[in-house]
Amino acid sequence: MQLSFVAFAIFLSSVIASPALESRAASCTFPSPPKTSSLSSAKTISKGTSFDGGNVRFDRGKGACTGQKEGGDKDAVFIVEEGGSISNVVIGANQAEGIHCLGSCTLTNVWFEDVCEDAITIKQSSGTSTIQGGGAKNADDKVVQHNGGGNVIIKDYCVQNFGKLYRSCGNCSSQKKRTVTISNVNASDGKLLAGVNSNYGDVATINKSSITMKSVKSVCDTFQGNSNGKEPKKLTSNTSNSNCKF
Repeated sequence: MQLSFVAFAIFLSSVIASPALESRAASCTFPSPPKTSSLSSAKTISKGTSFDGGNVRFDRGKGACTGQKEGGDKDAVFIVEEGGSISNVVIGANQAEGIHCLGSCTLTNVWFEDVCEDAITIKQSSGTSTIQGGGAKNADDKVVQHNGGGNVIIKDYCVQNFGKLYRSCGNCSSQKKRTVTISNVNASDGKLLAGVNSNYGDVATINKSSITMKSVKSVCDTFQGNSNGKEPKKLTSNTSNSNCKF
């Protein structure tokens, strides 16, 4: 009886010591969706609920993409409320805006076959949104647009042929400090992994040793953000500093 108790104690201690969540290799193998679901309006994931799409392709129908014309919530494929989560979803090319997170959200294995304006727009006032697994292709500008506050985590992610993986909004009418943590990303044929506004105290922390890059011009740039809608001035490029930590 005593030996069994000791064995159990050893087993229990090993379980407790094991990490609950671990990063996994960033896969660039996009799923082959079993079907396509074209939505007539944005699908809302209610507060605190989860949606598993089973790798179905979702879009907004033919002609939905209008290039870099700025869209709103009504133009998104999914709207995620506070605490909501989406997993195993493929966003097709026929969309203007991909996913809008109105509060802290979790996106797991969400794939964008052809980004139109922005793939993911973060609008949370505070808290942390996590983007883990999945990937995005062909983003002329941004994959993740951070308009709200708080923190964004991007990990185990694949991005190909892109402008910016992450950008803290450079000219939103309401500005605040924003942070992002990026790790275990496979990035190819892109301009910039992260862009932040140093004048608002933004910080991008990038685990460069875990990043695989091919033909990417810059790891992190800082900008002089503003709230008047003008194009923000770039201050530093591909330089590690207190706002771009890599």
